[in-house]
Amino acid sequence: MPQPQPARPQAPNVEFEQTTPYEDYVRASVLSRLQEPLSEDPGEMAFLVTTQVMELWFTVLVHEWRTAARALREDDLPAAMAALKRSAYELESLNASWKPLAQLTPAQFNAYRSALGEASGFQSATYRRLEFLLGDKSASMLVPYRGTPATHAALEKALREPSLYDEVLSWLARRGHPIPASVLDRDVSVRHEADPAVEEVWQRVYAGDQNSDECRLGEALTEVAELVWRWRNDHLVATRRAMGAKVGSGGSAGVAWLEKRAAKTVFPELWTARSHV
Repeated sequence: MPQPQPARPQAPNVEFEQTTPYEDYVRASVLSRLQEPLSEDPGEMAFLVTTQVMELWFTVLVHEWRTAARALREDDLPAAMAALKRSAYELESLNASWKPLAQLTPAQFNAYRSALGEASGFQSATYRRLEFLLGDKSASMLVPYRGTPATHAALEKALREPSLYDEVLSWLARRGHPIPASVLDRDVSVRHEADPAVEEVWQRVYAGDQNSDECRLGEALTEVAELVWRWRNDHLVATRRAMGAKVGSGGSAGVAWLEKRAAKTVFPELWTARSHV
């Protein structure tokens, strides 16, 4: 019996009445019009595009962590784990975004630094939402957005919603773990501070079945926390290399501010519990 012949691949469609379907979906022409360097230095384009790429990754991460938080609230661990796993890959891509900027010398950065004016990454509203989801909250962080009511309202809403870690602790409590009421019922608009009882819960989780849902969730969160720390540290190193200890753009403390951020631990009890296992 003759064997069936594989179908010949069809030639791609190259004729469209208006824009291509790719353009309609990706909006590439919109993206490529968003770069407007303000200096004559050719290096500014890489700085601007890299910063915009970082903003896009912030948007994706906010989406993933909101998805994970909602899934945990609904006791859908597989959906939460899938979102956390995706976010780890996305964090790796975000962190790689520092490479075009990590080798800047002070002279190279100074060639277009004045074009930034008072602009500073500290002012990124999407990054602020990302930090809020990680549990690093403070009402004072809303001050820069008072002049943009819609952005301020969105961030104020995010400030008062449970963080990803708040949802993790509530999920653990529903699974029968002794998370204190003082943690579960706390004001979620303030930064989560490490609690000894929560540390003990994670200690027991890690001393038990390594294939348990709790242990797998803990490791997924630890991976996220480590990659966030690497992001903060890479930001610190790149800034220190480009401008030393000078005052940052927008009047920030520059390296001194970034050092404080890099020293903060995301999901703290997941790290301290390891000392007791």
